[in-house]
Amino acid sequence: MRDKRRIIAGNWKMYKTAKEAVYLVQELEDKLEGMATSHLGAIEVIICPPFTALKSIYTVLWQDKPPIKLGAQDMFWEDEGAYTGEVSPVMLRDLECEFVIIGHSERRQYFCETDETVNKKVKVALKHGITPIMCCGESLKQREAGETEEFIQTQIIGGTEGLTERDMKNFIIAYEPIWAIGTGKTALPEDANDVIRHIRAVLASRFSTDVAGEIPILYGGSVNAGNIADFMAEPEINGALVGGASLEADSFANIIRNAR
Repeated sequence: MRDKRRIIAGNWKMYKTAKEAVYLVQELEDKLEGMATSHLGAIEVIICPPFTALKSIYTVLWQDKPPIKLGAQDMFWEDEGAYTGEVSPVMLRDLECEFVIIGHSERRQYFCETDETVNKKVKVALKHGITPIMCCGESLKQREAGETEEFIQTQIIGGTEGLTERDMKNFIIAYEPIWAIGTGKTALPEDANDVIRHIRAVLASRFSTDVAGEIPILYGGSVNAGNIADFMAEPEINGALVGGASLEADSFANIIRNAR
C-alpha cells in the first residue's frame, strides 16, 4: 500500500433535526479550524447527516468552505421516477454530496437491502460521480462459527459485481462487524486489520493488487477518541466510520485529532 489515505466519516443515522445539525456542524467547524495545521493534516473529514438536514448543512459548508465534506446515508438506484419516499443520486449531486453510505447493516437488517441492491446503488453512485462507502460486516453468530471471511467475501463480490478497475479508483469500503455497532464492543485492532487484509485479498483476486492496495478501507463499530489511534496504527486500516461518537462536536473532533 502507498501513502496511507486517512478518512474519518461520521454517520449521524436518524439523529438531529435540521437546526440541530447546523449547530453541530458549525461547532465542529470551529474545533477543526483550531486544529487545522497542527492536528488535522491530511485527514479527510466526512459527515453524513439525515436527508432532512442535507440542504441546511450544504448551505453552511458552501458559505464557510471548511475542511468537511458532505455525504448521504443512502440513495435509490434510479435517477428519477415514481419511487415514493426515495432520494436519487441526481438530488444528492445537486447538494454537492460527494459521498454516500451504501449497504449499512441497519439498511440490510431493517429495509431488506441485499448485495444485489447494494450493487445497483454503487453503480449509479459511480455514474454520477459520487463516491460510495460500501459497508460489509458479519454478525456475532457468523463470527463465532468461523464464517467471517466467507461471508464478507460474498458481500464484497456481490457489491462490486460488474465494476472495472477504473470504477474502483472512486470507492471506499467500510468494515463494520454488526456485533460492534452501537454496542460498546469493538473488534481488537489487530483482528479488524486481519479482516481488512482479507478484504484486500478478495479485491486483489477480483481486480488487481494495485487496486486492492489503493482502496481506502475504514473500520466502524463503537469507535471513540480513546481507541481510534490503535486502529489507525494498523497498516491496513485507513480510517473510521463513526456512529454515536460523531453526534457531539467534542467527541468527533477528538477522534479526528487522535486519528493523526
